[in-house]
Amino acid sequence: MADQSNIQSAASKSIRPFKSSEEYLYAMKEDLAEWLNTLYDLDITADTFMDGLETGCALCRHANNVNRAALDFQLEYPEAAQSMKLPCKDVVFQSRNVVPGSFLARDNVSNFIAWCRQELWIKDVLMFETNDLVERCNEKNFVLCLLEVARRGSKFGMLAPMLIQLEEEIEEEIRDQENLRDAGEPGEQSSPKPYIWQQKRVLCDMRNLDELVREILGQCSCPAQFPMTKVSEGKYKVGDSSALIFIRVLRTHVMVRVGGGWDTLEHYLDKHDPCRSMISLYHNEPLPKLCTAKKFSPGKSMQCWKEKTVSTDSFPLYSLLSDSR
Repeated sequence: MADQSNIQSAASKSIRPFKSSEEYLYAMKEDLAEWLNTLYDLDITADTFMDGLETGCALCRHANNVNRAALDFQLEYPEAAQSMKLPCKDVVFQSRNVVPGSFLARDNVSNFIAWCRQELWIKDVLMFETNDLVERCNEKNFVLCLLEVARRGSKFGMLAPMLIQLEEEIEEEIRDQENLRDAGEPGEQSSPKPYIWQQKRVLCDMRNLDELVREILGQCSCPAQFPMTKVSEGKYKVGDSSALIFIRVLRTHVMVRVGGGWDTLEHYLDKHDPCRSMISLYHNEPLPKLCTAKKFSPGKSMQCWKEKTVSTDSFPLYSLLSDSR
């Protein structure tokens, strides 16, 4: 069960002084920082995330731990391991007296990147370059790559960031639904899949989740609000189509599972709700405290917002990938 204090404060704390383009990255860095702190007794935060990893030491250390976890997995579940690509080549790195930005730091980061490509076979679209971390040229791709590394490691039984745990929770729910549907149809029984160890997951408190969703929807007071219907716990039908989305709480962020990635619910609505989309076209910052026709003059729909600054804004994975290069 998720921390009750995080659930109760999500609605208010998601209203933060972020620029719209920073919200998704901040949420990811926050999650990854807590994950690395737990694994390696580090002391990094979302604000010090890049600084804490720029020497490459922690990254290379984690890479070697993923190798060991993969080996343990192969020994314990040999049949399941046969159908998986397992990393095995350790990363050689300098761990002492590494100065940020130095040749040693760059070499460490470069070795980690090579391991990601050669041992985990991470696609180029999810990769980053040395300067992306050392010189902060592309924080976005660095975060995406590290999240993918965490996702791969979780397959071998390693602790995963909360966001990956939520992904697995949703995927398990989808599998259960498909199994129930297949069980009701005549036909050949599918052969059972090999058992793979799965860690205990941190579940989202669904009782308060719907309240948060309704509060975010209530930020627009249009007579005809954007339709969003609860289908089951954490699952909603949106718009006039039959599209279904999964929603979870990630600490202080209400997140939507979209495609292969995530988005904040606020930004998802900004893109799909015609009223909110119109506001986004005229304002490249977080939604204003009070949208008035006098200030923006885009139409009557600009007057529908209650007095509240909504700053959460993020990018689903497909959007991040499309503009990452």
